[in-house]
Amino acid sequence: MKKPFAFLLLAASLSVAACRVPPPAPYGACPSPDQVAWQQMEMNLFCHFGPNTFTGAEWGDGTEPEDVFNPTELDCRQWMAVARAAGFKGVIITAKHHDGFCLWPSPESSHTVAQSRWRNGQGDVLRELSDACAADGLKFGVYISPWDRHDPRYGSPAYNAAFVRTLESVLGGAYGPVFEQWFDGACGEGPSGRRQVYDWPLFNETVFRLQPQAVIFSDVGPGCRWVGNERGEAGRTNWSTLEVGGFEPGAGSPPTNVLNAGTPGASHWAAAETDVSIRPGWFWRASETPQVKSVRELLKIYYESVGRNSLLLLNVPPDTRGRIDPVDSLRLLEFRAALDTVFATDLAAGARTAGPSRGRSFAAANVLSGRYDRYWALSDGETTGALTLAFPGERTFNRILLQEYIPLGQRISAFHIEARSSDGSWYEIARETTVGYKRIVLLPEPVTTTVLRLTIDASLACPTLSRLALYYDTLFSYSG
Repeated sequence: MKKPFAFLLLAASLSVAACRVPPPAPYGACPSPDQVAWQQMEMNLFCHFGPNTFTGAEWGDGTEPEDVFNPTELDCRQWMAVARAAGFKGVIITAKHHDGFCLWPSPESSHTVAQSRWRNGQGDVLRELSDACAADGLKFGVYISPWDRHDPRYGSPAYNAAFVRTLESVLGGAYGPVFEQWFDGACGEGPSGRRQVYDWPLFNETVFRLQPQAVIFSDVGPGCRWVGNERGEAGRTNWSTLEVGGFEPGAGSPPTNVLNAGTPGASHWAAAETDVSIRPGWFWRASETPQVKSVRELLKIYYESVGRNSLLLLNVPPDTRGRIDPVDSLRLLEFRAALDTVFATDLAAGARTAGPSRGRSFAAANVLSGRYDRYWALSDGETTGALTLAFPGERTFNRILLQEYIPLGQRISAFHIEARSSDGSWYEIARETTVGYKRIVLLPEPVTTTVLRLTIDASLACPTLSRLALYYDTLFSYSG
């Protein structure tokens, strides 16, 4: 009687010990909780709005009269209603573009809404937008360009201090929490004909002092980086890590191919943000309404941004009334409907999983749990491995969604996927490189199988995977 009891006790002890296997240690540069939350937003709205909306210019020169800014029906709640219905989680407004015009009554400028006839000089777009965001549950972010083609101090040491005070007037709490500060690296001539030497460390320090949770965008972060183009296309290989030493926003930024792909194993976490406009230009023009991107184009952008480990920042500029154009808003709702259709049913659900792991808490079955904080992981030192999904019946799909558990760092550098044919042999259906927060593999043709195998061919450290899902996109045959 003693031996069976001792055996059961030992077995129970081993079982408990197996459940206590520690998670993998963080590898390399890892995102902060704010950076993880930022990437989980996946899609945000960009709103270019200002004097250019009324003049038709892309870059104003700072000499436009303040009265040119006069939206007749400004309704930021309408913006947010459209954004929320389309699945966007936040909005970033061009609070100050290169022309220097401020959409709030900035005490540092004489080129603001306070000098315009709009609302008799009592208007404040940032107030109305931040209030609308708070009311509708969306996050509020700001674009504040350091280039100022109106301020006579631009091009002198005094301007950097003035720009800090400009940041303080927006970020100091008057408009609530700011989830992202968007810094454009453009640095042209000011009204004096001089260029400014920007004090980027001071600017970043100011943001963190006033809004410590904010993710700072620029060519080199420090929170997130530009993707290197305005086509809506992240790299097919896309690391969220980037070497930033010796670089700065603007002319001193890394090469665009580096921005597009990131740097494996780099010392700094700066995930890519993909900014692209729904129209040919960034500011609204009536002449461009017939050229609003189609649902097919937007879905392609989604696959090549969110589906390639990037966040999508889609510009949808308000019109001269101060409302989202009905053509744009309809297109966004059609885009949302397309996404909902494609990703309505995870065809991997119900599969039996198999594969090595570092312990029961990190089993292959975690990729089907639906919880991001439960993930499959291999033992330390194991950088290759495979898991299989066996379905109760045939599954037909053409989209494969993968997610790494990025709080521990980005690791996977190469993988391939195979399907098993009816005769029991395996055939390859995809071969790719990085995964990151989210990777959507696009198959050129639908695949029908009862068993799928994912093989990690290379990883910088033991791989982690929190999700493997399958979908069938019947709307578009796009692959890439």
